[in-house]
Amino acid sequence: MRIDVVSIFPAYLAALDLSLVGKARTAGLLDLRVHDLRDWTTDRHRTVDDTPAGGGAGMVMRPDVWGTALDDVLTEGATLVVPTPSGPSFTQRTAEEWATRPQLVFACGRYEGIDARVAEHYRSAGVRVEEASIGDYVLNGGEVAALVMIEAVARLLPGVLGNPESVVEESHSVAGLLEYPVYTKPPTWRDLEVPPVLMSGHHGKVARWRRDQAIERTAARRPDMVAALDVDSLDKKDRALLAQLGWHVRDGALHHDAPAE
Repeated sequence: MRIDVVSIFPAYLAALDLSLVGKARTAGLLDLRVHDLRDWTTDRHRTVDDTPAGGGAGMVMRPDVWGTALDDVLTEGATLVVPTPSGPSFTQRTAEEWATRPQLVFACGRYEGIDARVAEHYRSAGVRVEEASIGDYVLNGGEVAALVMIEAVARLLPGVLGNPESVVEESHSVAGLLEYPVYTKPPTWRDLEVPPVLMSGHHGKVARWRRDQAIERTAARRPDMVAALDVDSLDKKDRALLAQLGWHVRDGALHHDAPAE
C-alpha cells in the first residue's frame, strides 16, 4: 500500500518513522511519503492561504495550490482523505476498509480548512474522497488526525504486526465488543491478583471469561455498541449474561430495560 501525506508542517509527521509503522516503511511493507504543500506554491512568500470569501475570521487554504499538489500526488485508484471535524466518524470499520485501498492521500488542512471546491472537484473527477473525523473536537490542523488514521490502517496490513491474532482480539474488532482486560506477571502485585481463571490452563474457561469480561465492559462503557450487536452472533451464555445486565432481545435487537423507579 502507498500512503501520501501533504502538509505545510511535514516535520509533524516524523512520528511515522517510529514503532511498527516505521519498521513497516523500512521493510517495504508500506510505501509512505510525506510532502510539503509549500513546494507547489509559485510566489516568493510560498503562500498557501487567503481570506475567506464572504468575510469572517481566520484564513482558508487556497484551492489552486492544493489542486496542483494533488494532481501530482494522486495516482489511479487513489483515495483522497481529508481529516475534518465535520466529517463522518473514523472507526475500526473505516480502517479495515481503507487498508484494502491501493493508495491513500491525506490532505492536512490548517487555519479554517481547505477551500471546499477541492473535495468537490476531485469527487466530480471520479476520485474517491473521504472526509473523516477522529472525534467531536477541533484540532489546529489535520496532521494529528492523519497520524491516528495512518497508524490504525497500517497496523492492519499483512506483516506489520508480529502476531496477526493481536488484531483479531482487539477492542472494536471482536464482534463489536471492547477488548477484555489483560494481565501478566507477577501474579500478585500490590495486593492485587491476576484472576485465577487465567492461571488455570483451561483454555475453554479462559475464553469464556474473556468473552464475559468483554460483554460486561462494553455494556458499562459503550451501551451503544451493545445495542448494535448482531443478536444471531450471541450464544446462550452471552444472552444470559446480557439479561443479567438488563439487556434483552426484542424484535430482533437488543434493548436495555431501565430499572424500575
